[in-house]
Amino acid sequence: MTEPNISRSSYDTAYARSQALQQKIATDPSGLRMLTGDRPTGALHIGHYFGSLRNRVRLQDAGVETWVLVADYQVITDRDVIGDIRGSAQELLTDYLAVGIDPARATIFTHSAVPALNQLLLPFLSLVTQPELERNPTVKAELQAAGKSAMGGLLLTYPVHQAADILFCHGNVVPVGKDQLPHIEQTRVIARRFNERYAAGETVFREPDALLSEAPTILGLDGGAKMSKSLGNTVMLRMTAEETAKRIKKAKTDSDRQITFDPEARPEVANLLTIAALSSGRSPQEIAEEIGDKGAGTLKVMTAEALNEHLAPIRERRAELEKDPAQLFAILREGNERANDVANQTLAKVREVMGMVY
Repeated sequence: MTEPNISRSSYDTAYARSQALQQKIATDPSGLRMLTGDRPTGALHIGHYFGSLRNRVRLQDAGVETWVLVADYQVITDRDVIGDIRGSAQELLTDYLAVGIDPARATIFTHSAVPALNQLLLPFLSLVTQPELERNPTVKAELQAAGKSAMGGLLLTYPVHQAADILFCHGNVVPVGKDQLPHIEQTRVIARRFNERYAAGETVFREPDALLSEAPTILGLDGGAKMSKSLGNTVMLRMTAEETAKRIKKAKTDSDRQITFDPEARPEVANLLTIAALSSGRSPQEIAEEIGDKGAGTLKVMTAEALNEHLAPIRERRAELEKDPAQLFAILREGNERANDVANQTLAKVREVMGMVY
């Protein structure tokens, strides 16, 4: 996917707010509510894990109130064939719980089960213009990634739906990468305009802040820009240790036997070193120095061993969770109930300030 163009000033402002958030999380996370989630398109891989899942657990454990969205309606924004959404949601739930998302401390819910959330789209759409939606760089990137020439209505209004996701539960912490910053800025604009236009300046919605991810991007094992299930260049969390070792063994590297950490000149080798480092808690430079001139074969063995050791408890937990899918959906139903309670309260407030209570 082509990275959307973000202005330097916008990025610098978002980065400053993100740093302030990091400081508050470290010192006093009270009052912080995180909204994050994924589209249910199947099980997750180590790119998801190192890029976002592990950070979500860190924030949850730090005391940040955690809301996790299974974004089932977003599956149909850019896809003609939606597949087995229920089965994919089950895979997501299994991965969430296996990595450490705790349903006792986190609310896990789905779009389609929270009508009041989706009803917020109507007043929110009144606050944005067509040109604003059309020039959103992330939406353009999504359209290009989907290989489509014409933009559907759901994809065009995708940022407004995301705003509803965040604002319905009054989320104020949204962990994202740089490419998602336009969505967060659109959400901030919608919150500000709603307060001004409909609430006479009363703060019905707080403007959320992006918590910029510091996790490195995990490339596909084929050297592609990112891991993708459709390309088969991933290591899935659900894979066995043997399957993982086979995948890593086939990973693309280069012909230089001297192993060095050079992400620009040697991205494939650097990618394996990064995976090994994230799995072991060591630096990629240290691992590269240890391997020296022993070549890519040794690098692949060390990466597979470190990754398998790190994922072993997650996979053990995952195997237990797979035995009881009914319990997974019971957890989701409980989360949906909590989300509905909050969404109904939010919608009631919205109707009140808009003068639509009869």
